[in-house]
Amino acid sequence: MSTPLRRVFVYGTLKKGEPNHYWLTDVSNGKARYIAKGRTNERYPLIIATRYNIPFLLDVPGKGHFVAGEIYEVDDRMLSRLDVLEDYPKLYDRRSEMIRNEETNAIESCLIYLMRSFPKRLLEKPLLEEYRNSPEKPYVEADDIVFDE
Repeated sequence: MSTPLRRVFVYGTLKKGEPNHYWLTDVSNGKARYIAKGRTNERYPLIIATRYNIPFLLDVPGKGHFVAGEIYEVDDRMLSRLDVLEDYPKLYDRRSEMIRNEETNAIESCLIYLMRSFPKRLLEKPLLEEYRNSPEKPYVEADDIVFDE
């Protein structure tokens, strides 16, 4: 018996070509299948913060951009592994949000990780439409997140 697959929207280091994409391709983490590029149907602030240059999607609907990312179908095992990576429920909340599938233009419900509790000064950072790891601000894996900027 197979477990139901759920759609997840990723907007940061899990996207193709980004530092944590291997989490989605490692079959020992479970199943993940790329569906399409997507974009939030609501504006959100996407920032890069901490000395580790981690992308964060802040739970402030209506502020920022329609954030670009990718839609995946994942099984429960992969979802539980993504929860570990995203430090859910301690650091991030996970909930369903409406995402526009950029190939079909359909709006569909996907799970997304958002940060509800954060220092308000993070909203003063540049708000991005899309995350890309860069040599100027390279992503660094971190064990614990400290907003010491």
